[in-house]
Order: sequence, then C-alpha cells, then structure tokens
Amino acid sequence: MVLNYIWIAFFVIAFIFALIGLAMGDTTIFQKIVDSTFDSSKNAFEISLGLTGVLALWLGIMKIGEKAGVVNVLARALSPVFTRLFPDIPKNHPVMGSIFMNIASNMLGLDNAATPTGLKAMQQMQELNTKKDTATNPMIMFLVLNTSGLTIIPTTILAFRASYGAAQPTDVFIPILLATLVATLAGIIITSLWQRINILQPVLLATLLGMCAFVGIIIWGFGQMDKDTMNTVTTLASNMILLGIILCFILAGFWKKVNVYDAFIEGAKEGFTTAVKIIPYLVAILVGIGVFRASGAMDMVIQGISWSVEQCGLNADFVGALPTAIMKPLSGSGARGMMLEAMKNYGPDSFVGRLSCIFQGSTDTTFYILAVYFGSVSIRNTRHAVACGLLADLAGVIAAIAIAYLFFG
Repeated sequence: MVLNYIWIAFFVIAFIFALIGLAMGDTTIFQKIVDSTFDSSKNAFEISLGLTGVLALWLGIMKIGEKAGVVNVLARALSPVFTRLFPDIPKNHPVMGSIFMNIASNMLGLDNAATPTGLKAMQQMQELNTKKDTATNPMIMFLVLNTSGLTIIPTTILAFRASYGAAQPTDVFIPILLATLVATLAGIIITSLWQRINILQPVLLATLLGMCAFVGIIIWGFGQMDKDTMNTVTTLASNMILLGIILCFILAGFWKKVNVYDAFIEGAKEGFTTAVKIIPYLVAILVGIGVFRASGAMDMVIQGISWSVEQCGLNADFVGALPTAIMKPLSGSGARGMMLEAMKNYGPDSFVGRLSCIFQGSTDTTFYILAVYFGSVSIRNTRHAVACGLLADLAGVIAAIAIAYLFFG
C-alpha cells in the first residue's frame, strides 16, 4: 500500500512541476517526461534481461548447494542468531542458509551474486507465509538488512575513483565502512523495535558487538596498506571468495553423489522464470522515478534543502553531494550517475566528490530492492518495510555527512 501512494505521488508531483516549468516558458518539459517513461521502461527490461543469465547461474549453484546439504549446514550454524533475529522462521529452516549467502554477498560487494540469493530467500520465506499478498516480519527484516547495504569491500566505488584520477582512490574506504555499519545497525534496531524483538538477548547482542569488532579489525588491517595494495587485496579477495563458493557447492554435490549438472539446470530454470516475473515491477518503479527526475522535481528538492541549510547558518558544503543520497533509495544506476557527475564537476578529491562516494556506499537502493524482492513473490502489502528501510537510509545519510566532515572537512 505504501508503494502505491509513493508511485502515485511521483506522477502527481511530476505533473505539477511540469506545469510550473511550462508556465516559466519550458515548452519541452512534457516531451522530456514522456521520453523518460519510454527510456525508463526500456531500462527496466534491459535490467531484467541482464539479470537473467546471472539469476540462472546463481540459482543453479544454489540448487546444487541445496541438494548437497550445504545450505542446511549454514542454516544450522546460523540458527542461534537468526532464530532470534527472525523468530517466525522455524529452527534450521533452509532459508537461513540463503539469507546468509545473500548477506555475505552484499558485504563483499558481489552485487550479481547477492540478488539471486536474495530472491531465493524470499521464495523460501513465501512458502512459510500464510497471507501470500502480505509481507511477513522475517521478509521485512531481511529487506531492511539489504536496503541498509552493509558492504565490507566497496570495490566498484574504489574503481570509479581511480578512473577519475583520485590521488588516493581508497581514502573513502574507512568512511564508507563506518557509514554503512551505522545504517545496518540502525536498520536492525528500528525493525526489531517495530517487531518487538528483544535485541538485548545475549546471543543477538554479542553478534552485533562482534560485527562491530569484525569491521574494526578490517578497518585496522586495510589501514596498514598503501592504496595499491588495498586495491589488489580487495579485488583478489572478492573474486577468490566468489569462485570458492561456486567450487565448494559443486564439490559438496559431487561428494554427496548429486548429479550436479541436472541440479544446476533445475535451478537455472527457476532463474529464468524469476527474471521474467519481476519485469512489471521494475517497469513500474523505474518509470515513476524517471518521471519524477525528468520533471525537475529532484533539482527543486536539492535547491530547497540548500536554501534551508544556508538560512539556518549551517555549513552547506554537503548539499552538492545530496543528489546521490536522494537518488540512492530510488535507483542504483541513477545514484551512480550522480556520484560520477559530482566527481566530474567538483573533482574526485573534493569534499563533495568524496561525500558522494560515501553516500553511494553507505546504503542500498531501497525502492528497487522492495520492487524486485517483493515483486518476485507477488507481495502487495509491504506493511512497515518502506518506513524501516527509509529510516535506515536516513541514519546512513546522516552518518555519512558527519563522517565526511570528520575525515575530510
């Protein structure tokens, strides 16, 4: 229901801004909006088409792991923590393994691997759902963990900074880690309070503190490296872990005498079906975002924020990077474009250029994830998923600004 109102608002606000633009003499504004609808529709289909191969690959690998029992092993290992964070999921249910695979992929910045495992987890949780059109508490907690976007190795952002000639492409690495950690912890706490989950349970509290300690060790370790070594280690680690997961699942299947080829084909067929199923949901959300942006509403929002900050007598240096933060919950590619535009216009080593990179890495694409994940299982009533996801995003944005001033201000 929330997405319904937001989607309508995109079009209503865009139309109002278009009328204002026409009154100010811009006779091409409606043409721009109409062109945006066609471009966004095409982009949605191309995204889904591009996901087809990746979905087929990873759901095929997941099917091997499922038949070999690897997913069940992961589920049992994570049961003490996940049964408290996801109390409505039965103990040792295979979905626990899928959730772990998804979260691990996100932490390593392996976007292509994260989406298929996330969709698999949603399908498994839907099997436990008694109201098939309504999101369950575990689904919402899982979605918030995704939208808060905990990333240990932001490989893509570092690569873009290097390509734009940043003196030290990795200087945003620690700030991104800190900002994304804040967003994730905020998302867990907010959703737990909403769902009345006791986060002070010893096991759960120890896990959260352990997560903070792990990130701290990572920060310390990479802080001892120069930029070239850091780039090499992050790229090598990501690819080795990714290939290691694939090899582990295949060898486990072989050890358990599973016909790994047939199991892969079975899972790959599910990937193709899922890719086709999410097309309408992607078209809907990306067209709404495209119309909102083409109308000039996004620019007006940025200008309004800048004016308000200046009127309060506050430092408005961060406002130039806000387009990335505002676009990130709406569109990953749009936010990436805003980040690149900020580095191009202000310079990769400017405060705005660095902050835009931190924004890009601090959270994930909330509405895109909601549309794809909920759309894959035909969920229409999202309950408090949007509110929790956006509050986690807000925490990440505020943390990113504070951290940027601390490191680069």
